[in-house]
Amino acid sequence: MDNELERQLEAILMVADEPQSVVSLATVLETPVAEVKAAIARLVADFDGLSGTLRRGFELREIGGGWRIYVREDYDDLVRDVVHAQNATKLSQPALETLAVIAYKQPVTRAQVSGIRAVNVDSVVRTLVGRGLITEMGSDTETGAILYGTTDLLLTHLGIDSLEQLPPVSELLDDGSGGFDDAN
Repeated sequence: MDNELERQLEAILMVADEPQSVVSLATVLETPVAEVKAAIARLVADFDGLSGTLRRGFELREIGGGWRIYVREDYDDLVRDVVHAQNATKLSQPALETLAVIAYKQPVTRAQVSGIRAVNVDSVVRTLVGRGLITEMGSDTETGAILYGTTDLLLTHLGIDSLEQLPPVSELLDDGSGGFDDAN
């Protein structure tokens, strides 16, 4: 039996960021929908170890109107730890400073952070959003500017349960006087 269709599907689904519909897969592979559905069923059985094969650490799931390869739930914690360890690259000094301002002042706009830091923080904010450390929290009622705040992922990285566990701002300043509120 020729398994070329299954291998083609496997290759596409391995790199897909979004679930792939049977129709879109059939279109790309120039194969009838019924054949793609049958090949997907064979892949599901193969990955699940139902066809005499080893049960894999990943599975093929239908979700959101399409098919995608996911890590089996049994291995979520293991994979999460590995992914976090690999993505644990250090933040630059400007990113750390911007993150500190957002953590202590949130919700805060980019312009407010730029005013406190006296530099443009647009690219740093994009980096922090991309890393999942800050998120959009709405918009300022007066200006319409996007408000930013920290995420639970930041708390996890810092090993704290809430922002109230951050040290007081005055202890972080050189002379111990003033604070971020004085910068506005």
